Amino acid sequence: MNHLIVQLWWVVPVIVLLVMYKFVLRVFFGMIIVPDDRIGLVVKKFTLAGSKTLPDGRILATNGEAGMQAKPLAPGLYWRMWPWQYVITMAPFTIIEQNKLGLVKAKDGAPLDVGRVLGKPVDCDKFQDAIAFLNNNGQKGPQAAFLTPGSYRINTFLFDVQTVPVTQIHDNKVGIVTTLDGEPLGKGEIAGMPVTGHKNYQDPIAFINAGGMKGLQEDVILAGTYYLNPWFATVEQVDMVYIPIGYVGVVNSFVGPEGTDTSGDSFKHGNIVKKLEKGVWDEPLDPGKHPINIYTHAVEVVPTTNIVLNWANSRTEAHELDKNLCTIKVRSHDGFTFNLDVSQIIHIPRNEAPKVIARFGNTLNLVSQVLEPTIANYFRNSAQRSDVIEFLANRIQRQDEAKVHISKVLATYNVVGVDTLIGDIVPPEALMKTLTDRKLAEQEKITYEIQRNAQLERQEFESAKAGADMQPEVVKSTRQVEINTQLAASKVAASRGEAEAKTINAKADAEVKTINAKADAEVKTVNATADANSTSLNGAAEAGKIKAVGLAEAEVTKQKTEAMGSEQYAIVRVAETLAANHIKLVPEILVSGTNGQGNGLIDALIGSEMLKKIQQETASLPTENKDIK
Repeated sequence: MNHLIVQLWWVVPVIVLLVMYKFVLRVFFGMIIVPDDRIGLVVKKFTLAGSKTLPDGRILATNGEAGMQAKPLAPGLYWRMWPWQYVITMAPFTIIEQNKLGLVKAKDGAPLDVGRVLGKPVDCDKFQDAIAFLNNNGQKGPQAAFLTPGSYRINTFLFDVQTVPVTQIHDNKVGIVTTLDGEPLGKGEIAGMPVTGHKNYQDPIAFINAGGMKGLQEDVILAGTYYLNPWFATVEQVDMVYIPIGYVGVVNSFVGPEGTDTSGDSFKHGNIVKKLEKGVWDEPLDPGKHPINIYTHAVEVVPTTNIVLNWANSRTEAHELDKNLCTIKVRSHDGFTFNLDVSQIIHIPRNEAPKVIARFGNTLNLVSQVLEPTIANYFRNSAQRSDVIEFLANRIQRQDEAKVHISKVLATYNVVGVDTLIGDIVPPEALMKTLTDRKLAEQEKITYEIQRNAQLERQEFESAKAGADMQPEVVKSTRQVEINTQLAASKVAASRGEAEAKTINAKADAEVKTINAKADAEVKTVNATADANSTSLNGAAEAGKIKAVGLAEAEVTKQKTEAMGSEQYAIVRVAETLAANHIKLVPEILVSGTNGQGNGLIDALIGSEMLKKIQQETASLPTENKDIK
């Protein structure tokens, strides 16, 4: 126990000092210690007789008057702050964190100027010198000035401080600003004109002093971090205006100075002005992102590539400009009603886009106010001038005429008509059936004609095929004729040689052989050619042969007659003829009359029969027996 008391000996002096501070130093000497992280807010309970009192309307004392004191106690040691005269409250420092700002509202000070909502900034060490704020006519109420991140000794008797986030504008966004203080807008104006020197609305007083106007502002702020006092300005973030490739943005400005019309006297549909002037700008926005205030400028995106518009019930392009268009219903000269699909290709030149928008307001109005009635009425009128059949037959001509007419009309509206195309044509069903039947009949006629021609061609083909099949034989025959001709010539030459050789011994034999050789040559030639014309040539050859043989035999007979004498030759020829015909000169059976002592014909018949039998038996005998006989 004694040991513990020895270890805690230092506690006693501390307790003594606290008691002395609390009751002795504080009461008898008025000592106050303000810590390093605090300030002392002083309230003076009373003053000596004859001291000044607070001015009317003032709640903080700046010259020692009784009441809440404008000057706080900074960290440190103070004496003579008697507890019966002063009440000291320890208050923490005012801390403004990063990405925050401190909005200050003064509870005391001069009144605000008429029409103003924010107090003017005064030299007061960022609201840390309350006396300077009040003496420099700092104004009561919300302050235009604000506190940036940091630590401040703020007298909370005079100032209320609240923290709010800083303003951040994100990428691809713009901030549209509306100010709550400034000069009133002029008559007919919807936004304040741009002024300079206010650091993107971060210096409210500079904005006001430069003549900035209260309300919507024409200028926008871009991506970044800004210390904007929300009691002075509010910000709305919107997307940048995006113009795709193949489009331009036509700007219609509602603010700016009145400009001079640049469209010329011939254009009667609105003013085209220079950039930054009020009206439709003559210079459109090119593809990209643009920081445009959408409340002060209207941007109409206009396609500059070719646009296809379809007058068809079942087809709409991605741009949807033709979503309200439908198939055109027309009536022909002969009273038939039919449907017609049409496609129109247009192009709006870049430099003509402002005029198109000034005239129509937007591209959809161009389609509904010009293209739809122009094209529909043209084809209705065109159909009235012809019947259905003629319209269908002259489709290409109708299309070309439509392109010329519609392009001429569109040119007056600063639009280029690229092409006009007629799509599906749906004639009446009854007429189509008639046309179909007629066409089928025509096709059947054509089919029959084709079939007839096919048969004729097939006949020609078969004939040609037969000729082709016979061609090898013809070639063979031709070659055989040539061979036979050569052989005949060879034999003729041989025969002639033989004839000349034998002329010495037998002129007749030579002549016969020569004629026979010639006949053989002619026969072979005729036979070779006879494959093409057999009968005629064979007959001629045979005739020639017979003639030649006859002539040869006649010549031989003549020579033999001359050599043997006509009587002798006649006997020899009779004998040769009998021998050649196997006629026996002496009969085998002699038939005699009555004087011959025979039976005549009967004996001859019997003898003839017996002779035939003997001949048959002899024919059946072996060869050697025949020889013996």
